[in-house]
Amino acid sequence: MELQLANCIGGVAPYYNLVLVLIAAILFIKLFSKKNTKTYLMPWKILFFAVIVYVVEELLTVVAGLGIIPTSSLILVNPILEMIIITAFIYVLLLQREYVLK
Repeated sequence: MELQLANCIGGVAPYYNLVLVLIAAILFIKLFSKKNTKTYLMPWKILFFAVIVYVVEELLTVVAGLGIIPTSSLILVNPILEMIIITAFIYVLLLQREYVLK
């Protein structure tokens, strides 16, 4: 029973993640379309880049789950994409810290 539940959630989770990221992308686009020049948007742009990289990672996971590409090819790609996301998050934090200290 527990194994079946885990398999069901694991199979559906990438699709739900893509829907949630679509909602986040819409909010990012609304943020970037505002004409407020006093807002410091650089960290948000880098965060949006990290979200786009996450979308690519999730799309690869969905495509591999459908059997279109072999799962063995994701062994090398996923860690690289995750490192890009983590590095972008750390850089955003450092940018924001530098901006607050000024």
